Amino acid sequence: MATVAHLPLLCKPSPPQPNNLFSTIPKTRFNPQFKPTRFKCLASQTGFFTKLGRLIKEKAKSDVEKIFSGFSKTRDNLAVIDELLLYWNLSDTDRVLDELEEALLVSDFGPRITIQIVESLREDILAGKLKSGSEIKDALKKSVLDLLEKKGNKTELQLGFRKPAVVMIVGVNGGGKTTSLGKLAYRLKNEGAKVLMAAGDTFRAAASDQLEIWAKRTGCEIVVAEREKAKASSVLSQAVMKGKEQEFDIVLCDTSGRLHTNYSLMEELIACKKAVGKIVRGAPNEILLVLDGTTGLNMLPQAREFNEVVGITGFILTKLDGSARGGCVVSVVDELGIPVKFVGVGEGVEDLQPFDAEAFVNAIFSMKVENLVPYW
Repeated sequence: MATVAHLPLLCKPSPPQPNNLFSTIPKTRFNPQFKPTRFKCLASQTGFFTKLGRLIKEKAKSDVEKIFSGFSKTRDNLAVIDELLLYWNLSDTDRVLDELEEALLVSDFGPRITIQIVESLREDILAGKLKSGSEIKDALKKSVLDLLEKKGNKTELQLGFRKPAVVMIVGVNGGGKTTSLGKLAYRLKNEGAKVLMAAGDTFRAAASDQLEIWAKRTGCEIVVAEREKAKASSVLSQAVMKGKEQEFDIVLCDTSGRLHTNYSLMEELIACKKAVGKIVRGAPNEILLVLDGTTGLNMLPQAREFNEVVGITGFILTKLDGSARGGCVVSVVDELGIPVKFVGVGEGVEDLQPFDAEAFVNAIFSMKVENLVPYW
């Protein structure tokens, strides 16, 4: 059962430091008080987070059906490519590639990456490297997959080697931050992690209540502010302190939604980032930006601004099951070189899926083009 901790939390005081010669001497083999146990602890924590990341990644590969069904609207949008390539011949190359370019743009692949893909296909066709519709289709899929794996290859969570690992969830209003955090907590807890939630959205009245519901639903503990309009940085620092003292594996930090053009609120994110870093060195380990997939390419200005302010480490793209603009996944990785970590492909608690590039490419490009007789 979830338990709720209200601020101010009572934190254990740090033990007094001994005032002796060795308190100022680096811990080396020449120091009789040197104990190497810390390094053993860090090694075990590294192993835990590495295993956790691997389990989540393996889960992504086993849940390809969810990814496939979640991108059905984008796949329907791109089905015209199959029709174009089914009766393709060399004399129709320019017309077919023009229509293929239009299909990619309509699905929000973005002008730059679309032109890059189409011109690469044109060169290979004219050079005789691609001789059938199926070969062109395979080359198209390989171009998208290569881009995703090259520019956004670190799709697994990077949780470092100190416990607790700290993950901040940021984004604009209405993007699905709190829901994404709850679903992420569910996934992490199911993989054996001890998770603490931090209700850092201190502006929206119902945010803490919503996160408390998720805490009960997932069986996680939660830290919320006791008074209204409490500073988000204070809530998060208290939560991370509790996570450190009570040996939680991961602290998931919710934050207030904000427009990327509201610079005062964006500066608050910097304060939150600094606050948790004072308690756990290197924290936050991940700063995940939640982007609404239905906005398509309009998400790019948001992503750029958030990245410039706090340094985004990964994206969570939500509501992609209700959008035919799945090409935005490719666009955001191409434009910023930041990996997509998770995609929302439904409303269920298990529908926040770890992003797998190969599964994504297979999901948006249906496989209807059969091997045709070469054109020469």
